[in-house]
Amino acid sequence: MKETKTVSGAPEARAALHEMMAAFEAFRAANDARLAEIEQKTSADVLLEEKVARIDQAVGAAQARLDRLASEARRPGLEVGGGVAPSVSAFGRSTSPRGGGMEEKSAFAGWMKTGLGLELKAGLSTAAGSGVLAPVETERAIERRLMAASPMREIATVRTINSGVFRKPVSTAGVESGWVAETAARPETDPATLSLIEFPSADLYASPAATQTLLDDALVDMDEWLASEVEDAFAAQETEAFVTGSGVNRPKGFLAYDTVPDATAAWGQIGYLASGAAGAFPASHPVDRLIDLIYAPRAQYRPNGRFVMNRKTVSTVRKFKDADGNYIWTPASRPGETASLLGYPVTEIETMPDIAANSLAIAFGDFRRGYLIVDRAGVRVLRDPYSAKPYVLFYTTKRVGGGVQNFDAIKVMRFSAT
Repeated sequence: MKETKTVSGAPEARAALHEMMAAFEAFRAANDARLAEIEQKTSADVLLEEKVARIDQAVGAAQARLDRLASEARRPGLEVGGGVAPSVSAFGRSTSPRGGGMEEKSAFAGWMKTGLGLELKAGLSTAAGSGVLAPVETERAIERRLMAASPMREIATVRTINSGVFRKPVSTAGVESGWVAETAARPETDPATLSLIEFPSADLYASPAATQTLLDDALVDMDEWLASEVEDAFAAQETEAFVTGSGVNRPKGFLAYDTVPDATAAWGQIGYLASGAAGAFPASHPVDRLIDLIYAPRAQYRPNGRFVMNRKTVSTVRKFKDADGNYIWTPASRPGETASLLGYPVTEIETMPDIAANSLAIAFGDFRRGYLIVDRAGVRVLRDPYSAKPYVLFYTTKRVGGGVQNFDAIKVMRFSAT
């Protein structure tokens, strides 16, 4: 038997897009009136300020709805009873679900339902008390769902490793070269300066619960159920760690590295540009600071550059205009796309700091080349029918690491005068 996602398809996405465009047009009109009143009276009417704030919230809600539909479109279709369930995404695209019916998958599903029947020949049994290594189908289902739910996984490089630590040699200074005449001697040049950076993986766990009635239901695909249950918990923990994680028993976030003025930044440090005012943008020409941030990374990182900030910061920059009076924030023009700022896509990550004194509220760069996420192959599941009776707990562990792999590719804005 097959079951498909209950999404309304492309019409819902088009409706969300129309809602976004209408909200943004209303926002532009209200904000233009606010700015005109500020120019005439040096301050805007309180009611007008409240109106702009309400419409701005509506724009944010419409964008969130678009992002949700895009996330749902990227999730794999549900599978029931070992069959393949073709599904249609929210944007009218057919998704490509995985196949099933493998021996490991059947053994794993039977063990999750009953706690019995796990045979060594299925390749799933592990040492007593440590749980069961989930089959590759379950692992891939979790990875695909995390890719859709975690904004950092969408923009960073993700690598699967077979050891606890991934080591990567990087060149911090290029090989020297020079010009010589045809018959002149070739003096020896200094070799490249190499540095070894390490990305240890740490345990990420969740413990979803199920009733025995659910487990007895023959139509429930257990590995898909497990993937959907741990998705939100894993994605929330991962995203926070990839941004601000200390690197101790978790990934190291790109904001956890030493930050110094960009002009003096060395390898191992993230360069920052000052916003020009303590805890705020400067009163005049705030857009210039964002343009400076765009041009802080080297030219090779700008084509794939993007802004990263939380929704409160987006709400602030959404009101800015360029020298020609055009808004620098542009909503998505078609389903599946993201909003852009000064022509570069914007990724909203709620764990980014709010604008405050000395906060690093905005980042820009090529995160694909700048940040690396490492997944240790294997997902371990421990079935526990005793701790929370009548519920059965499935203690699920995944090993994840991460850190900056190219410090030249990511720059941040510090909200300070200097």
